[in-house]
Order: sequence, then C-alpha cells, then structure tokens
Amino acid sequence: VHKEPIINYFEEESQDLDKVLNIFIRANSGGSPLTYSDLLLSIATAQWRDVEAREVIHGLVDELNDFGQGFDFSKDLVLKAGLVLTNTPSIAFRVTNFNAANMAALESNWPAISDALRIAVRLLADFGFSDRTLTADSVVIPIAYYLHRRQANESYLTSDSVQKDRERIRGWTVRSLLKPGVWGSGLDTLLLNLRNVLQAEQATVFPVAELELAMTRLGKSLRFEEDEIQDLLSLSYGDKRVFPLLSLLYPGMDFRNEFHIDHVFPQSSFKKKRLMEAGVSEEDVDEFTTLMNQLPNLQLLEGPINHAKLDKLPKTWLNTHYLDQQARDAYCARHDLGTIPETLAEFPGFHAARQARIGHRLRPLLELGVSPL
Repeated sequence: VHKEPIINYFEEESQDLDKVLNIFIRANSGGSPLTYSDLLLSIATAQWRDVEAREVIHGLVDELNDFGQGFDFSKDLVLKAGLVLTNTPSIAFRVTNFNAANMAALESNWPAISDALRIAVRLLADFGFSDRTLTADSVVIPIAYYLHRRQANESYLTSDSVQKDRERIRGWTVRSLLKPGVWGSGLDTLLLNLRNVLQAEQATVFPVAELELAMTRLGKSLRFEEDEIQDLLSLSYGDKRVFPLLSLLYPGMDFRNEFHIDHVFPQSSFKKKRLMEAGVSEEDVDEFTTLMNQLPNLQLLEGPINHAKLDKLPKTWLNTHYLDQQARDAYCARHDLGTIPETLAEFPGFHAARQARIGHRLRPLLELGVSPL
C-alpha cells in the first residue's frame, strides 16, 4: 500500500459503527454474502455469556419453519421479535440497539421469548397459514408479544376457555393481511405502537379495537373501502390473499387439517376444446378462462375431498359426494354456491351470482373496521 500507489482507498473518519458495517457490507459484496443482520447477530453472539446466540437463533428459525405446512421465517424476524419482546425502546436494526444491556436482557429472557414465538407460529399454523398463504411474516410479532405478556403456554392453542380470544386474534390477523400496506413501510413505528397498546391493556384479552385505533392513527386503518372490496372479490388463484379471505368468509373449519384452494368448476373444463364442446362460442373462450381463476370460482376443501373431486363438474361431484338433497343444499348454502348450473355454458352467470353473494357476506366483515367477534 505504501510502496505501490495503485490501490484506491477512501479514509473514513467517522467512528459510527453502523456506518462502518454498511461500508463493510458494500466492500464485501464480491465475497461471501453477509447481510446487516448477520453482523448484528455476530455482535449478539459476542455479547451473550451463557448461550451461543447464533446456534439457538438459527435453531429456533428452523423449528418455527417446520410447524404446520411450513413457513419461511428468517433470523431477521427473530431478532426483531427479540427487540420487541424485551421492550427495547428502539427496535431498529442498529448497532446501538445491540449493546450489552439489551443483549443481556435478550439472553436472560430468551426461553420465554422463544416459547412465545413457538406458540404464536403454531397458532398461525392452526389458522391454516403457511409460507404459501402468509403475506407478511411480521404479523407474528405482536401476536407473540401478547402471548408473552399473558404468559401463555401450549394449552392456549387448544383450551376451550380461550377459543373466542383465539378467534379475535385470527380475525385481526386475517384483516391486517388483506389490507394493502399495513405491514410494509413504517414497520418499526407500527410495531412500537402495537406494543404500547398491548402494554397498556390487560393481558387476558386480545385488544382488537384498541389495536385498530392505534393503526388508524398511523394511516393503517383496517376499514375497507368499496374499491378495495371489489379488488378482493376479483382476486385470482395463486394470490396469497385468497386463503385468508376464504377463511374469513367461511369460518368453522378445522384448519389444522390440510386444506386446498379448489376450483368449483375445475380448471380442466376450461380448455378451449371442452368449452366449445359445451356450446361456448370461440369469441367467449378468453372471458371464460379469465373468470375461471377468480375468487367466485374458488372454495376451500379438505385435501382428501379435493383429491376425490379432481376434474368433476360441481353438479356431478355434489350428486355423488352428498347422497341426499338436504345435504347438497346445506353444502351450497355454506359455500355461497347458490344453484349450480348443469353446463359450462352457464358459468358466467354462476360467477356473477356467487360474486354478489360473497360481497354481501364480506362487506359487514370489513367495512365496519371491527373484529367479526
């Protein structure tokens, strides 16, 4: 460096460690990838005295991701949850927040924090969520904080005495995931405000109304306008919001079992040849295939039932699966199917009628900005 003046360098005079770490990440971009949270985790590892932070945090991430049908949580989420659950004043990913005092608090509270995260994720799994349907991982943090505050154990997941409380959490979770932008920008501010509410309230009841008031003050209201409801009514198959929306509309299912998002009229029926054989004109084929994947043609079915249904038309499947008319009528009413047409050619009418019925059911759940319970 001193003899051959061929190396470019820049001397950084600032002693701000956050700035230094950011420079290191940029300079190291050509080597083994390291994120900012990797370096913060290294700082936590150096601060913990009795436990290997890196080992237990990575181990917890693997454990959380193995619950239910599988999740995709990261060490970043676990570190953020640690800052929230230890009541650290600032929860930003800065070196100053990973000081000796905060890391000592995280280490001493680690068993309770990890238990709260386990129960919270298992609760989400019981609600039917997985990495395929959970649109924002951060929703687990306030749930874990609430469970941590009330010192909940595994019995919370099954006890009849807290069933309504679980439903309050489920309703709030689903609507916060359906509302665009809630878990996006300003996440730290949102988490701090939710924590303040949960700190102020009694830990025995999940305070839905108070949480939503705090969210509204941040411009993250859970009240849905008509244009947002129309957007939900046209969600397409594959959108992560389809499952939470259907689970909100049609509660009462045991989502601890495997559920599939099923096409009422099966996808195989919408091939051009089959449509035209059913009497659909060639110029209408594109409309049929567009409507096929929209919400009015989707329903939740238990996995084994869906496998049995396969590509049968709904009328045929109902007649073979439910042997009496009363059972068939009850199934159609439960899923807002109305009168199911005999032929594919009548599908657009079925689609429009079911969309209207779903909208009638959905508006009271979303427009009022309150929990369904």
